[in-house]
Amino acid sequence: MKPVARWALATAVASILLLGLGDSDDPWLWAYVAVFAAVGMYAMLSMDEDLMKERFTPPSKGADRLSLRAVRLIAAAHIAVAIADSRFKWTHVPDVWRAIGLAGFGLGFLVIVQAMKTNRFFSSVVRIQEDRGHRLIDTGPYAVIRHPGYAGMIPAIPLGALALGSWLAVAVALTYSILIWRRVRFEDRFLQENLAGYEAYTHRVRYRLVPGVW
Repeated sequence: MKPVARWALATAVASILLLGLGDSDDPWLWAYVAVFAAVGMYAMLSMDEDLMKERFTPPSKGADRLSLRAVRLIAAAHIAVAIADSRFKWTHVPDVWRAIGLAGFGLGFLVIVQAMKTNRFFSSVVRIQEDRGHRLIDTGPYAVIRHPGYAGMIPAIPLGALALGSWLAVAVALTYSILIWRRVRFEDRFLQENLAGYEAYTHRVRYRLVPGVW
């Protein structure tokens, strides 16, 4: 599927789910879809065909199979909970927090896209991509922290749930963040053991996600 077609499909699905099943009178849902569409287009235009194939149809399930399945299910679950909460008004998030959430959601995904643009081996699975000439990337954001893509993912989903106006979805999204944090630990060990030069890289770039913290 071509990048623009893939973007159009994802945007259409997000619009139908959030605006068709949720509260279509909620301006924050419209704003969320707009940010999702804008960042999604930027991401699609940032990927060449080779990287897109690796992201969406990797040739193997990778080393951390259970975690990837769980992450995808939780990501879908937080949207479903947000839609239900939007429809039935179980919880209420003040506008100021929804604005903060929307800004953080967009910023988090911009961080992810920047990491992806720098690292042509930005796969959706944990594997050594020998078929693609996998090598260490230590430039751009990777010169500051070892996992900038995950540093964007971990806050982006809970903040997006905040923008959607559901404290229940935030709670589900925090589970997503915990699973991503677990994957950071797993992937970092995997790369140290299997990717040439990575162990030495960990001595140059000491922090995984947050400079000066961890």
